[in-house]
Amino acid sequence: MVPVLNNLNGLKKTIKSIKNQSFKDFEVWVIDGNSNDETQEYLNGLNSPFFFHSEVDKGIYDAMNKGISLSKGEWLYFMGAEDIFFDDNTLNEVFRKINLENCLLVSGRISYQGVVNPFVYSKNKIIKNPSWSALMWLRNGLHHQGTFYKKILFIDEKYPLKFKTLSDYWFNLYLFKRKAKCKVIHKTIAKCTSDGVSKNGKWELYKEEINLKTELSSRYFVPFFYFIALSKFLSRKIVND
Repeated sequence: MVPVLNNLNGLKKTIKSIKNQSFKDFEVWVIDGNSNDETQEYLNGLNSPFFFHSEVDKGIYDAMNKGISLSKGEWLYFMGAEDIFFDDNTLNEVFRKINLENCLLVSGRISYQGVVNPFVYSKNKIIKNPSWSALMWLRNGLHHQGTFYKKILFIDEKYPLKFKTLSDYWFNLYLFKRKAKCKVIHKTIAKCTSDGVSKNGKWELYKEEINLKTELSSRYFVPFFYFIALSKFLSRKIVND
């Protein structure tokens, strides 16, 4: 799935990366939020296995939920406009060379590109390694551009729209609590921008993190979650100053 809104150049970059994949057994849904640039004309020129749905939505997670409902595949993967696969054999290596039996999630590394420092503790690090452990309560151990989800995971729950920026974190933590089996692989899946809203470092982002963790646990942990959020907020300000 590729959610997009008024970012035609980024969308073209992403579509080109998908078309270049040596693995071809996929469908692609572009979920457009009724863009007012030339995106509509471009989308109408796409052919199978590329499909699109265009209407005003309530944000990126609403678009992703629409894509989930429209998709027919066994595995789901989400890219943003401007994101690209790490190389032309990425999908082939994941789905032809890795044993996915009994796995509900598969997650690899992603490489950040952009002007914003993506990590709260380093000015130089650009690679995010996946983690599926109790550390999920400290930070989101999976990046959605690095993770493939079995569609059956979305039968009972989809991305809650009340979390505008970190709904994917809520969903990953929800799956971790339910002990969903995730296979962590030592492969870089995608290159993506570090300039997105989830990397802006504003305190509103960290308040949302506190709220989603509290919803999935207990209000008694709020002081602990607040301490974690404040530490990350201050660290990011130092790193990006």
